[in-house]
Amino acid sequence: MKLKKGDTVVVLSGKEKGKKGKIVRVHPAGLTVVVEGVNIKKKHRRPTKSGEKGQVIEKQNPIASGKVGFVCPACGKAVRLGYKLEEKRKVRVCKKCGAEV
Repeated sequence: MKLKKGDTVVVLSGKEKGKKGKIVRVHPAGLTVVVEGVNIKKKHRRPTKSGEKGQVIEKQNPIASGKVGFVCPACGKAVRLGYKLEEKRKVRVCKKCGAEV
């Protein structure tokens, strides 16, 4: 998976299409990412103790990594990423403009 925590991404499909946000968590095994402010679900929680009130909790749910596109800092567009070897170091590269990420 070429996406990392802290990357800025844009949602490419679904009801959240067009929203931008930073990646909070990456789940490489499930090929999903959690994006800040995207795919927020409400969960109703019942009271556990007497005298406690029930709550509605908003939770960020994962989204498939194929449905998000990395936003290149150089060209500002949703792009695909590639790798390049520089002095025995693997660096991520924008496929559109060729800038190092």
